[in-house]
Amino acid sequence: KILLGLPFVFDFYPHQAPVPSKRCSVKSANDKLVVSVRSLLEQREEVWSEELLGDLPHSWHWHGDLALLGEGSFNQHIWKKMEPEIWEAVALALGVKRLARVGRVSTDGYRTPVVTMLLGDDSWVSHVDNGIRYEFDVTKCMFSPGNITEKLRIASFDCRGETVVDLYAGIGYFTLPYLVHAGAADVHACEWNPHAVRALQRNLELNGVSTRCQVHQGDNRELPLCDIADRVNLGLIPSSEEGWPVACRLLKKDSGGILHIHQNMTSRPQHSETPEACLNSPVGNILDSSGNRTNAEFSRRKSTAARNCGKPSQMQCSGALRRNWQEWAESTSCRIASLLLEVHGHPWRTCVQHIEHIKSYAPHVDHVVLDLECRPA
Repeated sequence: KILLGLPFVFDFYPHQAPVPSKRCSVKSANDKLVVSVRSLLEQREEVWSEELLGDLPHSWHWHGDLALLGEGSFNQHIWKKMEPEIWEAVALALGVKRLARVGRVSTDGYRTPVVTMLLGDDSWVSHVDNGIRYEFDVTKCMFSPGNITEKLRIASFDCRGETVVDLYAGIGYFTLPYLVHAGAADVHACEWNPHAVRALQRNLELNGVSTRCQVHQGDNRELPLCDIADRVNLGLIPSSEEGWPVACRLLKKDSGGILHIHQNMTSRPQHSETPEACLNSPVGNILDSSGNRTNAEFSRRKSTAARNCGKPSQMQCSGALRRNWQEWAESTSCRIASLLLEVHGHPWRTCVQHIEHIKSYAPHVDHVVLDLECRPA
């Protein structure tokens, strides 16, 4: 057509439905689950009730063709009478072939999950995060999808030429990002759960990095290594404090390195604090030969060794930093300085680089990671 002497060309494209969000997909699966279970109940001439509706799972994790149902679901006695048809109906609604239900983590020292297979016999699953493939036995090994933010952060580190020690490697949650994406030259992965060690070795092979990783099975406190690490990952919660002396021994004597210390923090009421206030907080420690804390301020100092972030060695803040996180970080910094003095026999300086929030538990419990720079003074 011609309008005011200018040609206009009209192109028509077929309408494409928008891709549903993850939240919509979950909601859709939940709706299918309710319809499927209710239909089966009616076929069995059982009475549907709000109580049964509340006993259905509200969350689950997909691992390939296996759905791992959340704790506290399908506890009513009626479900037992409907096996295996009930599990087949649930699997069909969720689009999987296998089902399992998770309980509380075992107190066996290995953090073994209490998982029951409901449908299917093979409990090995496959999961892909950020291009890394993890395979593991869902009934024997922990896997936390909530740790993906820390895996992505580690993937952004520049660890070329570095030796990393992962004191609590598990199936390779953090070991693999150090190798695959951060480019670590060597990684020593420590793990005492034999089932996790089997999965770790399998995952190293699957991702083509087994030649750069040495697996140490057993108690890391008995690890026969020292003076080798540029950084040590302490990814155990609720606390990794038992591994602190080992980590201090592993750091290179001449140059030191970075400790990534995981901790579950209990929140308490607080007043808001501006990022500027956080950045001006004292976050450095040096202990003299007598073990006394000296006056040291490192919050504005540039760190040439802080290659993991490439930013000033200061406490990074996003909004108001929770005061108890900062207090814990400073206390940990001082404690590590004391341990380094004890292990190496001369003063070291410790400096809080960053506090990373990983995820929250209900109520008022937060998983955080402290990046602590440790250098010979």
